[in-house]
Amino acid sequence: MKYVSYWHDTAPVFGGGAEGPVEGHYDVAVIGGGFTGLGAARQLARAGIRIVVLEADRVSSGASGRNGGHLNNGLAHSYLAAKAELGKERATALYHALDASIDTLETLIAEEGIECSFRRAGKLKLASKPKHFDAIARNFEAVHREVDLETALLSAQDLSSEVGSPFFGAMLSKKSAMMHMGRYGVGLAEAAKRRGAIIFEQAAVTGHAREGSRHRLTTSRGSLTADQVLLATGAYTTPNFRYFRRRIVTVGSFIVATRPLNAAEVAATMPGNRTCVTSLNVGNYFRLAPDNRLIFGGRARFSATSDQRSDAKSGAVLADSLAHIFPQFAGIAIDYCWGGLVDMTSDRYPRAGYQDGLWYAMGYSGHGAQLSTHLGMIVADAMLGREDRNPMKGLSWPAVPGHFGKPWFLPLVGMYYKVLDRVQ
Repeated sequence: MKYVSYWHDTAPVFGGGAEGPVEGHYDVAVIGGGFTGLGAARQLARAGIRIVVLEADRVSSGASGRNGGHLNNGLAHSYLAAKAELGKERATALYHALDASIDTLETLIAEEGIECSFRRAGKLKLASKPKHFDAIARNFEAVHREVDLETALLSAQDLSSEVGSPFFGAMLSKKSAMMHMGRYGVGLAEAAKRRGAIIFEQAAVTGHAREGSRHRLTTSRGSLTADQVLLATGAYTTPNFRYFRRRIVTVGSFIVATRPLNAAEVAATMPGNRTCVTSLNVGNYFRLAPDNRLIFGGRARFSATSDQRSDAKSGAVLADSLAHIFPQFAGIAIDYCWGGLVDMTSDRYPRAGYQDGLWYAMGYSGHGAQLSTHLGMIVADAMLGREDRNPMKGLSWPAVPGHFGKPWFLPLVGMYYKVLDRVQ
């Protein structure tokens, strides 16, 4: 078993990182070389902006290359809940932004010729209990009527041709997609560089200060100045950006990838070949990889730590969950086990905009794989003075009470949701 991301291990290495020290002056500096930062950098570079990307590790080393590979349209919440919390206008705008994010990816991948196995697969929200299907059906009725005709409600019988495990029905979101996250990340970095962006890897930002109208960014490889700064670090935001650290809760999400399945196993397990997510609060998500491995993930443990020891513990929990959903895979060889940090907000809605002299986009709460490139490009357009299409513009973002960077309360949250799953 390899304790590395399958996406990283099966993607080419980006060879276009800038050499030498970090120095000079730029129009815009982007902190973070994930999908948000690279999407913004490509957009800015296309407009002729002198742009630099500062990445602490390598491109897509954080959440962009450590997720389950789902590109799901729709909302993480139910649409009904979003309407109640945000109002119909903003809930609809956010729903449509997630739809548009898939279109953005499809267009960008075609324009830049990125080989990343992008495919419109459709997503199944699977009802783990009979009462969950009732809630899914109510949400489907509102979604289908008000925002998305490309949805369908499937009965438990309908699912026999989709998933080789008993569930109590599902909502199908037909616009959802999947891709190879590692190959896309490298391809996006190469596209940004071709357009003129300078990308520094292994350049962690250790300091930020204002020098008149300019920003001074100190890194492990030197320092530079920039007229504007975009913070695109999500769950990997460092303590020197305290405003954002107090509003982002880092939560570990963990994933395993099995050995490649043969044709008969695929037909018996995932004949529909879609992205799937279960309806439990502490649920699971799964899909097939391009080489037919089953990629199976979830919040196996409520931890803010992702290292080999933590990932191994979580991998054992996930193997048990995998065997529960697909008993035929009890004891199947697990070839990859990895984890990553998710940037959660207290209400699970993303945030983007301008605060304390910094542009930012983060807080994807588990929907960043699809939304991040799109939102990065939207923020880039706002920086260029173009139409502001930010669906979260003006939404308040209070600090999480008692939270100053380390989410000490995660075990309590985990216990609460596990109890809910037992009684609901």
